[in-house]
Amino acid sequence: MAHSGQLAPYFKPSLPFTGPIPCGLHDGLMVIIHGTVLPTCDSFKIDFQCGSCPSPHADIALHFNPRFKEGGCVVCNTFERQNWGREERKYEMPFFKGHPFEIQVLVKRDSFQVAVNGNPFMEYKHRIPLSKVNHLSVSGDVDVTMISFQTTAPPGAWCPRAAGISNPAFPLGPYQPQTYPVPYHTSIFGGFYPSRSLILTGTIPLDADQFHVNLKWGEHIAFHLNPRFSEKTIVRSSQLHQSWGPEERGLPSGMPLHRGQNFIIWILCDAHSFKVAVNGQHQFEYNHRVPNLQQIDRLEIEGDVMLTYVQV
Repeated sequence: MAHSGQLAPYFKPSLPFTGPIPCGLHDGLMVIIHGTVLPTCDSFKIDFQCGSCPSPHADIALHFNPRFKEGGCVVCNTFERQNWGREERKYEMPFFKGHPFEIQVLVKRDSFQVAVNGNPFMEYKHRIPLSKVNHLSVSGDVDVTMISFQTTAPPGAWCPRAAGISNPAFPLGPYQPQTYPVPYHTSIFGGFYPSRSLILTGTIPLDADQFHVNLKWGEHIAFHLNPRFSEKTIVRSSQLHQSWGPEERGLPSGMPLHRGQNFIIWILCDAHSFKVAVNGQHQFEYNHRVPNLQQIDRLEIEGDVMLTYVQV
């Protein structure tokens, strides 16, 4: 049975980047691209491609191309059988030079639906069957932090911050990643299982002492992830029946989290353990101490941290 959840992301890819889309395109897939527009940017492009062949160039189902020079517009098109189709232009520029962005592309049966910085931006009707599209390409004067994939869009909305969408009638200022309130608590629908994962991004305050990430059910903590900055380590443990188990502290590559810096934490569940990567680098594994991972139904994040993105 296919589970909803999260496929392996790409962290800090060097551009130009072309990589496979895990499991290909299908109705309900959401592709999320976090990055920053470089101050020198004239244009950049995101292409949903049928393969990765550079010559002759693979067909492109969606070419999404913000251009700063031409009066500020976003050009969309399809490239098929070595020819470009009819351009669709939107003379509205949701990107700002030198500023971060978040692009969400939701794949629907009939169209791509694109949101930028939490605001619905455009819809592009399919001209090439979804089943042929299997690669994503990003190029141009942008710095990409992460490309992630959700296999099922969140219920009811294709913008995770739908409740806070700006009124499109008002001009949008430069995007500042919104912060989530801390303490942050949310439900985990369907529990954990092999291949499911969790992504957190944020910033560590300069005066941070520690924070923790707990995967819980009831009063039990299946996995406690606790960066401690004065001790320069990340403590891992479980609390079952109100009793803490043995701590794990080893960091083969040293402390990967630092005060005053941004971070991406990726926790991937497999059959035997939680695998943890920080900023795209594998750090450690934590062997499961509970037999039934699917009973884990809550995420808790508390302490000295600013959260800008949570995907579970």
